[in-house]
Amino acid sequence: MVKILVIDDDPIVQAVLKRTLENQGYEITVAKNGEEGITQARLLRPALIICDWVMSKLDGLEVCRQIKADPELATTFFILLTAKGAARGEEDDRVRGLDAGADEFISKPIEMNELKARVRAGLRLHQLNQDLQSQKQALEILNQTLQTQKQIMEAELAEAAEYVRSLLPPPLTGTVTTEALFIPSAQLGGDCFDYYWLDDEHLVIYLLDVSGHGVGSALLSVSVLNILRSQSLPNTNFCHPSEVLKALNHHFQMSNHGAKYFTIWYGVYHRIKHQLIYANAGHPPAVLLSGNSYTNSQVKQLSSLDLPIGFMPEVDFAEAVFDIEANSILYIFSDGVYEINQPNGNILGLDTFIEILIKYNRVNNCHIQNLLMQIMTLNIQQSLEDDLSLLKIYFGSAA
Repeated sequence: MVKILVIDDDPIVQAVLKRTLENQGYEITVAKNGEEGITQARLLRPALIICDWVMSKLDGLEVCRQIKADPELATTFFILLTAKGAARGEEDDRVRGLDAGADEFISKPIEMNELKARVRAGLRLHQLNQDLQSQKQALEILNQTLQTQKQIMEAELAEAAEYVRSLLPPPLTGTVTTEALFIPSAQLGGDCFDYYWLDDEHLVIYLLDVSGHGVGSALLSVSVLNILRSQSLPNTNFCHPSEVLKALNHHFQMSNHGAKYFTIWYGVYHRIKHQLIYANAGHPPAVLLSGNSYTNSQVKQLSSLDLPIGFMPEVDFAEAVFDIEANSILYIFSDGVYEINQPNGNILGLDTFIEILIKYNRVNNCHIQNLLMQIMTLNIQQSLEDDLSLLKIYFGSAA
């Protein structure tokens, strides 16, 4: 039952209002002065209060101010019962009542049908406020839940990203040395790379780029890395890049892997013969700088026209062999290193990136981080739109 509080110091008005409103089905409580009214309001939390303006000690304006200042009563509909403000020239009194927080006025003498109508209207507004407050509280709870879930997801993504990074190989030292950059555009990316000695003579080097970004792409790239690292492709000679790519293409058809495909550059370096054999499945060309790297390098792009892994079944991948001179440098990278939006609105592009590589290699003892800084200065955005991976492999003299 809806609770209504009547505050009035006139016993006759109290009785009339109580009987009239009880006949309308409301639960009525009566207070005989302002102090008692405030106490009853805090105890009962009524939906609506009808309060006389002119009372001894504490008048209706002060009662209204204190009621509206209480957060638990702020939405209670407050009707001031008075003759003030009804006549021409008394508008200032009505303004004072509104400023005190009154929601409605009923003028004396009271017209009961008007009273009933204003009470019904006030209760509708109070119910609307209650519904809005409930929705607000529900939204706050939902927001807190979403924030908690977001924090959990971010923690899980950070853990997954750390796991992916832990799978990447440490730098090689010795006859062959390596440097690497791995910068996902999101917390998890689709790039992955590896290098390891198959035996004393053969070094595997590869870099792959899965379509898309995020968890799905990262999961696929890790799956490929684990299969290659464990050499679990059946009937495959991992010293022959074309066999490896053909086996990967058979195993990772995009129709069976969420419509995702990947590009890969896969090479094997023979330490004794100083030869590099490679195959390329839709990946950007690797760049081989040979000769005197600091003055007049010879530049070769190790590219291919073969399709990415997963596009079509039964694809034969071509191999190519290059002799590797001492002190040559091989760069393998994803397209994120050159698909950079520059301030002039143009994309950096592969040719310009290769020019940067050549210029960079003329600086003796310059590390790959310096190359990254140069690339980032050309980027119009603070973050990368695509994953960026870059391998630098230096082939020294034979041991």
